[in-house]
Amino acid sequence: MPQGQPSVVPVDGLTTRQRRNRPLVVLHTGEMKGKSTAAFGLALRGWNQGWSIGVFQFVKSAKWKVGEESAFRALGRLHEQTGEGGPVEWHKMGEGWSWTRKQGTEDDHAAAAREGWQEISRRLAAEQHGLYVLDEFTYPLHWGWIDVDEVVEALTNRPGHQHVVITGRYAPDELVDAADLVVEMTKVKHPMDAGQKGQKGIEW
Repeated sequence: MPQGQPSVVPVDGLTTRQRRNRPLVVLHTGEMKGKSTAAFGLALRGWNQGWSIGVFQFVKSAKWKVGEESAFRALGRLHEQTGEGGPVEWHKMGEGWSWTRKQGTEDDHAAAAREGWQEISRRLAAEQHGLYVLDEFTYPLHWGWIDVDEVVEALTNRPGHQHVVITGRYAPDELVDAADLVVEMTKVKHPMDAGQKGQKGIEW
């Protein structure tokens, strides 16, 4: 795809503008770090376009204050005060429907994960956001907590112009097939290989 030009133009009856503006399902998977970081980069671009941004974190602890959360909450306040960019919602563990790995049974966690997905599904049906970041959403799919076919159907048939970005390892084949853009993060080197722990500004 040199210089942003597609290698193949399908005969689908769409104009160039229609094809360019088609809503996408984007999947960031693989073993290496950077999946969520890349998703939040897309969300920043969406915010700049004035889209409503909805972030839904499925695994990270509520006690872990990631830098992107602070930045997006600040951008949400900026939008409320000045109208710049778009509105932002950030949902994670301990806020509504996410679960905490240290409390409750696996059945409790699975039920909470399903409740979280049901809320996202309702929002998709209502066309509530322009861009959804489903961070580490592949894990409850991989664990069998949420039905993959149900997710694929909801994503495939979502109305309007809604982009969805999903991150996490072990992405099911059905989700890979349904996505429009799939990136696999592959590790070449990592500081942890040399015994270095994560650090501020790099991992969080």
